[in-house]
Amino acid sequence: MGGFEVNRYDPQKHHRRSIRLRRYAYSMAGAYFVTICTQNRACLFGEIENNEFKPYPPGEMVRSVWNEIPMHYDGVKTGEFVVMPNHIHAIIIITQSPVVEAGPCACPDWESPALREQHAQQGQPQGVAPTLSLPDIVHRLKTMTTKRYADGVKNHDWLPFPGRLWQRNYYEHIIRDDDDYNCISEYIINNPINWKNDKLWIDQN
Repeated sequence: MGGFEVNRYDPQKHHRRSIRLRRYAYSMAGAYFVTICTQNRACLFGEIENNEFKPYPPGEMVRSVWNEIPMHYDGVKTGEFVVMPNHIHAIIIITQSPVVEAGPCACPDWESPALREQHAQQGQPQGVAPTLSLPDIVHRLKTMTTKRYADGVKNHDWLPFPGRLWQRNYYEHIIRDDDDYNCISEYIINNPINWKNDKLWIDQN
């Protein structure tokens, strides 16, 4: 992909270690595996019982936001996804290169003042519409979930999060081929079963 060598995903070798490639354009069409952890690995989203994830309302919210991602972007599909007590695993598929954000477009500089005012009232950013990239998608996911979680804290007595909901960085891996994709999909599906052996697990007792 893009002329760069990417090793097959190995949960033991690459566990949570970023292998972001220098000079690689993360707006290129392809499939990407991401892991995003809560700040301080706080278990806010649910618990594992009998090898199954039992979501709290915040966990259900995170899944809901994930399901909305393709609605916000033209040319983005979602693959396997799992919410865990303190992190998520996901496959994000960019089907076009480059991809431009779907829905109401940002206002180009030449647009009329009246239209710019209308878009501003609708909460749309002004300026040239940005090119979509993997960091754009992750940023939107973090921003939307943080906003809704904060609303849950305020209105539904959800457990407060420590300063920020998500860690600043995240793990990403460029999926190289079908075998790589299938291996990662299986890893995501089986994550609840392997919770006690996961390095992100924190014994809360």
